[in-house]
Amino acid sequence: MLYWALVFLVFALVAAAFGFGGIATASASIAQILFIVFLVLFVASLVFGFVRRPPA
Repeated sequence: MLYWALVFLVFALVAAAFGFGGIATASASIAQILFIVFLVLFVASLVFGFVRRPPA
């Protein structure tokens, strides 16, 4: 998922460089949403990983 966020970010930067404002805005929004979803899932997996570990 982080890969796709970076792909859309690069696509947005290239589109912005060529002057395609609408496409750049949409791609940047998609990249931002995917990155936030990635962060939420990453934090959730860390929390559940620490909760399910048996005491040592």
